[in-house]
Amino acid sequence: MKKFMLFLFVCVTSVYATKVNDVANVVGVRDNHLIGYSLVVGLKKTGDGTTSKFTLQSIANMLKAMNIDMQPSDIKSKNVAAVVVTAELAPFAKQGDKIDITVSSIGDATSLEGGTLLMTPLKGVDGKIYALAQGAISIGGRNTKGAGVESHPTAGVIYSGALVEREIGIDLYNQEYATLSLKEDNFKNSVTIQNSLNEFYASQVAVAVDSRTVKLKKPKNKSMIEFLAEVQEVDIAFAIENRIVINERTGTIVSGVSIPIKPIVMTHGDITIKINEQGVVDKPAGAVVVDENMVIGLNQNELYTKEGTTTVANLVRSLQKLGATPKDIIAILEAMKSAGSISAELKLI
Repeated sequence: MKKFMLFLFVCVTSVYATKVNDVANVVGVRDNHLIGYSLVVGLKKTGDGTTSKFTLQSIANMLKAMNIDMQPSDIKSKNVAAVVVTAELAPFAKQGDKIDITVSSIGDATSLEGGTLLMTPLKGVDGKIYALAQGAISIGGRNTKGAGVESHPTAGVIYSGALVEREIGIDLYNQEYATLSLKEDNFKNSVTIQNSLNEFYASQVAVAVDSRTVKLKKPKNKSMIEFLAEVQEVDIAFAIENRIVINERTGTIVSGVSIPIKPIVMTHGDITIKINEQGVVDKPAGAVVVDENMVIGLNQNELYTKEGTTTVANLVRSLQKLGATPKDIIAILEAMKSAGSISAELKLI
């Protein structure tokens, strides 16, 4: 049995200086998703085959619009592919502005390289057309075949490939009130933003409504645009919640450096983990010294850490040092979270 001796300490809440703009958005000022369906032509026999019936029907419909009547069953071209086109319409975008678009095959085409997208109406969730897309597709780095890099020749981009035709009206200038929405729920941070803004303006311009919402009222001597520009640059003491992010597919583990582990005894396979307190790190004869706060015993099955250094980061590093696999480490962290030894949020992606 492998035994890892770990020792507990108390962690202080992490507070960092940042700007309001980094942690909160102005409600109503956001991107909008657009989507469209069209055809890519000019492919070198890498387009959809005859099994993609919707492609053949789309080609027939396009030809019919050009006064060429042809049945889908008579079309044998492999130089055309059916695609879905997506884009993000930025806030305050005006007619004539250009935006980037992404083109993705939905048929059995093997590559969109060298293709040209036909004119494509891009619609919003309300069904209205907000932009028109067209142009030559670039697959760029998506078609690389280096070590560990997956090839995606069936998706590409057209930079500045769509023209904005319809604007989304947002009248901020004439507004007296605005709303901030925090990117993460936190009552403390909501109140911190309120207090920081009221102190900055020496008046009651902000009110925290809930853990995510702060209502704003602009000062009389400023326009709303000037006010929001200043608000976004105000410094605040932002509290960051401890979190452990785990990608089970790749075995990647990301955590803060100071997330503490509470006392626990647990067994996973042939690994036994016991967490106690120890003021001075034991250094048995022949032990391997990892650093001044961490020592691995001579028989490679005991780990001694100094009080104040028992964190998730050190636990993971120690388990890796002793040959534990990513799968083992993830299972151990999940078990510790379930047992209450780790209080930080555990997020699986």
